Amino acid sequence: MNPREKEQDVIEGVKHIVAVASGKGGVGKSTVTVNLALAMAAEGYRVGILDADIHGPSQAQMLGVGEGVRPQGAGENAMHPLQAHGIQAMSMAFMVDIREPMVWRGPMVAGAFQQLMNQTVWDDLDYLFIDMPPGTGDIQLTLAQKVPVDGAVIVTTPQDIALLDARKGIEMFRKVNVPVLGVVENMSLHTCSNCGHAEPIFGEGGGERIAHEYETRVLGRLPLALSIREQVDGGRPTVVAEPEGEVTGTFRDMARQVVAQLQGKTSDGPSISFSD
Repeated sequence: MNPREKEQDVIEGVKHIVAVASGKGGVGKSTVTVNLALAMAAEGYRVGILDADIHGPSQAQMLGVGEGVRPQGAGENAMHPLQAHGIQAMSMAFMVDIREPMVWRGPMVAGAFQQLMNQTVWDDLDYLFIDMPPGTGDIQLTLAQKVPVDGAVIVTTPQDIALLDARKGIEMFRKVNVPVLGVVENMSLHTCSNCGHAEPIFGEGGGERIAHEYETRVLGRLPLALSIREQVDGGRPTVVAEPEGEVTGTFRDMARQVVAQLQGKTSDGPSISFSD
C-alpha cells in the first residue's frame, strides 16, 4: 500500500489516476493529455479528463464543448461530467465565462481543484487523466497530498530550457512517491510542408537524456505539425480527426505502455521516432 493512501481521498468511480505534467507551459501538455486520453478510449477503456488548470483551462475547446455548456447536477454539491468524443470531462471552463480571468490566490485555486475532483460523479472510469497546470505550485501540492495518483507522464520538448523544467516536474513526483511512467517528447521534428525537409528545430535527444537520467522511458515522440494544432483548436483532436494516422498510432502505443506499467508489466513498448 502506498504510505500516502491513508491521508488521501478515494475518488469514487475511478480505478486509476494519471497526472500529465510538464513543469512549464508551451510544450503541448494539454494536447498530449487529450490525445492520450482519447487513444486510451480507442483501446477500449472508460476514460475521463480533469482539467486542473484553473487559471487557463483549455480542454473545453480541445474537446469541442460549446461555450456556455454546463454540467448537470447530481444531487447536493455534486455534478456529472460532460461527455465529448466518448470520454468524460470536467473543467473550470464548464463553470465560468472563460473570457473572465480567475484572479484567485493559491488557497482558492487549490480549493477549486478539490471541488472539481471530489464533487464530480465519475461514471466507472478505468483511467482518469489529470491535465496539470504548469509549475510545481498549489495544485501540484494539493494533488500529491489529497489524490491517490497511480503515475505521472511528463511532457517536454527536446529544448534544453524545457528539459530544465521537466526535471523539476519529475523531481516533484519522486518526492511524493508517484512513479513517473515515462516522458513524451513533443515537437521532436518538423517536416516542411512545401519541400519535405525534416529538421529538429528544438534540438535532438532531449527526451532520451532525461529518461535515462531518471531511469524511466520515452513513451513516444511527436512531430511539430500544423495539423495537430489545427485539430485541437477545432475541437477534434488528432486521435479523432485521423484515427488511422501515424500520430494517432503513436498515441495509441503510448496508451498501451501506460496500461502495461499500471498493470505491473515490465516490457518496454516500442519508441516511435520520425526519420528524415
